[in-house]
Amino acid sequence: MKNSLASDNFSGIHPEVLDAIQEANQGHAMAYGGDPWTRKAQEVFKSHFGSDSEAFIVYNGTAANVCSLKHVLAPWQAVICPESAHIQTDECGATHGVAGSSLLTVPSKQGKIEVEQLQTFLHYRGNQHHVQPAAASITQSTEFGTVYSLAQLRELASFLHKEGLLFHMDGARLYNAAAALNVSLKALTTDIGVDILSLGGTKNGLMGAEAIVFLKPGLSENFQYIRKQNMQLASKMRFLSAQFVALLEGDLWKRNAQHANQMAKLLEDTLRRDFPELRILYPVEANALFVQVPSRILHTLQEKHFFWIWDEKQSIARWMTTWDTRPEFIKTFCADLRELLISK
Repeated sequence: MKNSLASDNFSGIHPEVLDAIQEANQGHAMAYGGDPWTRKAQEVFKSHFGSDSEAFIVYNGTAANVCSLKHVLAPWQAVICPESAHIQTDECGATHGVAGSSLLTVPSKQGKIEVEQLQTFLHYRGNQHHVQPAAASITQSTEFGTVYSLAQLRELASFLHKEGLLFHMDGARLYNAAAALNVSLKALTTDIGVDILSLGGTKNGLMGAEAIVFLKPGLSENFQYIRKQNMQLASKMRFLSAQFVALLEGDLWKRNAQHANQMAKLLEDTLRRDFPELRILYPVEANALFVQVPSRILHTLQEKHFFWIWDEKQSIARWMTTWDTRPEFIKTFCADLRELLISK
């Protein structure tokens, strides 16, 4: 398939990551994480998230979310999250089916959750007829491409900790949020009070590696058994660890995210300048655009340059840029968009 605006999951593996995998592919090494690359990865994780952090590499983002929540929740406990959260809409009920816990969803404005909404479920506490809220989960950047500010995150963290709730962050696109705010990964997580982070990799140039990072001291105790029991312990761990070393030891994570964000901004600027008839639904703060496209051209445009139709009824397209999106592609895409708008 040629380049598209479908998803940052569609993009290839960054060459520097491929080089790191090849470098790790020399001779034999201890399995299940007893290798030099995994030890190096642990050092790199701590350099970004603090000396008290503990990271566990897994295969995919669903596992990162579900295994981390399973570790800290009892079956009678629940997670409060926006109704748009990935754990609610795109993980096939895995939080219920695998973790055994419930989700309590609230309406989300631009994908974000607010303190007032968290209070909705607190009256359930102590009532044996209701699941007990024990954590809240947010996505940064959100499923709509918006970004929580540091102030918004601090407000959430302060409230959650005051109420004795854990703070979980789905950071599948944390790098894009950090690049957008021009802050470190630690500033977006450890420093503002996130307890558990699902850290992405695949959407930012890795082949297939994600991580769970426990930021609250002591919270990771015995998690290694959860990871193994849920089939997420890689035997040849060195090839996953080498990818994170390549991504995080230098500035590759930032370069990739900055480029993806810049391409989204280029597309936004072009649309606002040349296509005022198209409606951009949410602020473009990371690497996603949600655009209302005339229904008469929606499917034809999708055939030319594949993307996901977010809402068929309202003719809303989701356009995602990635580390390998090029300005020339944006230009070609917009030229084809203009041609279809004129001819249809």
